[in-house]
Amino acid sequence: MVTGEHTCDLVLRKFGCSPMPQHTPLSSSVNNDDSTKNNFASADSEGSTETKPVIDSCSTRSNDTESSQVDTLIFDLVYWRDPKVNKTDDQVKQRLETYAKSLQSMAGFQLRSANLCDVDLVNRGSKVGYDLSYADFYRANLTDAHMFKINLKGASLMKAKLCRANLHCANLEDCNLLGADLTQAKLENINWGKYILQEKKAIQAKLQHNYREMKQLYEEAEEVYRSIRKNCEAQGLFETSGYFFHREMIMRRYQMPFWSSLRFFSKLVDLFCGYGQRPLRVVFFSFSVIAMCAIAYFLIGVSDSGQLVKFNWEHSFLENLYGLTDCLYFSVVTFTTLGYGDFTPVGLTRLVAAVEAFTGSFTMALFVVVFVNKILR
Repeated sequence: MVTGEHTCDLVLRKFGCSPMPQHTPLSSSVNNDDSTKNNFASADSEGSTETKPVIDSCSTRSNDTESSQVDTLIFDLVYWRDPKVNKTDDQVKQRLETYAKSLQSMAGFQLRSANLCDVDLVNRGSKVGYDLSYADFYRANLTDAHMFKINLKGASLMKAKLCRANLHCANLEDCNLLGADLTQAKLENINWGKYILQEKKAIQAKLQHNYREMKQLYEEAEEVYRSIRKNCEAQGLFETSGYFFHREMIMRRYQMPFWSSLRFFSKLVDLFCGYGQRPLRVVFFSFSVIAMCAIAYFLIGVSDSGQLVKFNWEHSFLENLYGLTDCLYFSVVTFTTLGYGDFTPVGLTRLVAAVEAFTGSFTMALFVVVFVNKILR
């Protein structure tokens, strides 16, 4: 039978305190009043002397509880950061969500092949998301995961499954996305970094003259850029997809032999129009051609109704300036292939005019294609 005294002991033990002190039993002789009073007095005095140890014991148990919590936290950190621990069981998702709510850093967590389908890692009520930087999600299942504003800087998402995952405003700088499945993942307002991880490593390999590794890393970078570009296009994020298409083409060019004609032509296309993603480059190129040809006409000379227009030291500054503006006008007319006929090239300016006319027609066609492509997007 459990007595009331035993029940109190159990309650005190539950809250971390020592059991209640044992009082001296009362005398069985009811008739002896003095003995009874003495027994009550001794019991009261003994109870009063035992009060202080009860408080001290509770304080000790409180310290033990705090120490136990620290030990538990250390154990959890060892569990999450140990790559040898198997984390493929179904309880990992719930344990990770519980740990995340403790607001402790989750940087460097080892979650290879973890089943985190529909995991909730949104730090609600805070402007900063959870920190999972440098974590390892190799082949992890993150389908339908909620990771709004999450910090995955330097993390490995290699071959991870991120279908329909919410990655709004996430930080994916220096993140390894090689082979990651981003199908229907929400990719708006993500910090991708200026260059992805593979491209940075390729630059380092180039500086170390490790050209074989450099080429392999450029191939991987092209694959990652292509994957991001396609998924952004599928979601209508054409500005972002255009940037990644440009980087994809650059990675492809870097894999070509340095002195090859294909690489040279690819570089020209990049300079002229940024692989169709930079319409302003076409405009700047057009202005440059017009200006250079105008200077050539002014130095060599063009005919204006039989009168030669060219630079002359004997003319005043104002007269030479008028001549330069006439040559600039002739250059614009030639570039746009309008040909009003008021100015005619003579001598070497015929060759310059022919080259400018061909370049102008090609450049204007290129500008129309790039501009329309940009507008339609």
